[in-house]
Amino acid sequence: MKILVIEDETELLSDIIRYLMQEGYVCESAVTYDSAIEKTDLYNYDCIIVDIMLPGGNGLDVIKELKKTKPETGVVIISAKNALDDKITGLHIGADDYITKPFHLSELNARVKSVIRRRNFIGKNEVVFNEIKINTDRMQVFVNNQIIILTKKEYDLLLYFLSNINRVITKESIAEHLWGDNMDMADSFDFIYTHIKNLRKKIIEKGGLDYIKTIYGMGYKITAP
Repeated sequence: MKILVIEDETELLSDIIRYLMQEGYVCESAVTYDSAIEKTDLYNYDCIIVDIMLPGGNGLDVIKELKKTKPETGVVIISAKNALDDKITGLHIGADDYITKPFHLSELNARVKSVIRRRNFIGKNEVVFNEIKINTDRMQVFVNNQIIILTKKEYDLLLYFLSNINRVITKESIAEHLWGDNMDMADSFDFIYTHIKNLRKKIIEKGGLDYIKTIYGMGYKITAP
């Protein structure tokens, strides 16, 4: 899962990103209104965490622009102000949740998880696709009720596919989702093929079917036969 943190307080930004990365998220950051608009326009995120007060603009305006083109993106507002009108406005324009500074990082993480579950998996912490089952809280994957051991990237890849059943996903989208900003350093997409090959093998070894199909010249798609 990929998160964008929009926050201009350097220390808080670092703390949030460090904590969420330890929780297994791919994290990117923006510290100004302009950089936030640029990133939300160019890239896709499972959830954005956005401060209301930003250099050069307002976080509420970032949300408004985001929701015009990517209404499915989850949004958690963070703000030093506990003003009721800001909260109401944020929720009215499409934010999913609101948390006031100071807050515990564990609480922010819980809210992000909740937003992603509501957005991607109808509020469930268990994702079931035929014989494949994922517990998103424990990050455990079962095939035919047998646990399979996946690497972090394989787990993220499977969850990404199951969030986009019957949709063609390009290699570029997969790379961006799994690596975020670090994708710029990659020379090719060969590593994606390797992760998909390993994921397929582990599922099949437990008696699962091979649902991941290659769409030549486009990317991949997970679909039931």
